[in-house]
Amino acid sequence: MSRVGKLPIPVPAGVKVEISGLNIKIQGPKGVLEKVFAGQISIDHIDGFIIVKPLSEEARAMWGTARSIINGMVKGVTLGFTEELEVNGVGYRASVKGKYLNLTLGKSHNTKIEIPEGIKVEAPKQNIIVLESHDKQKLGQYVAIIRNQRPPEPYKGKGIRRKGEYVQRKEGKKG
Repeated sequence: MSRVGKLPIPVPAGVKVEISGLNIKIQGPKGVLEKVFAGQISIDHIDGFIIVKPLSEEARAMWGTARSIINGMVKGVTLGFTEELEVNGVGYRASVKGKYLNLTLGKSHNTKIEIPEGIKVEAPKQNIIVLESHDKQKLGQYVAIIRNQRPPEPYKGKGIRRKGEYVQRKEGKKG
C-alpha cells in the first residue's frame, strides 16, 4: 500500500484543474502544466482535492509516482521552483547574455547553453547561477545539463555544484 499515494493533493484557490481520463492540465498564477499518465490509475478532482487511486494490483507502482508528479505540478504553478548553483574554480564564471547562459570553465572555448522556454536564469555574481521555473522536470533537466559541463571534482573542489551540496574531498597523491 502506497503511503504517498493515499494522501490527497490540496488544490489552492486560483488554480484550475482539468482532468480527462489520464490527462491532467493544471493552470495557476505561474503558468500551465499538462501531463498524460499511463497505467491502471484513476485521477479525480473532488471538493478542492485531487485523489489518485490504483485500479489494479499492478498499478500500485504508478500510484505513488503519479501522485508525487501531480503534487509537484500544483506546487509549480502556485509557488514555482528555484535552484541555485555555485561555480567553483580559478577563472570559472557564469553570465547571462540574451537567451544564452555563457560559462567560462577553463576549456579552450566558452560554453554557451541556450536557455529553454519557461526557465528564468540569472547570474547575480560571477560564481552563482539562479534558476527559476514552474516545471520541476524541465528545471532539473536543465540543471543536469549545466552540471555536466564541469561536475564537481573531489580533489580540488572545482566544478559546478548545487548550493549547499557536499562533495567529499579526497587526498591527492603523496610525493
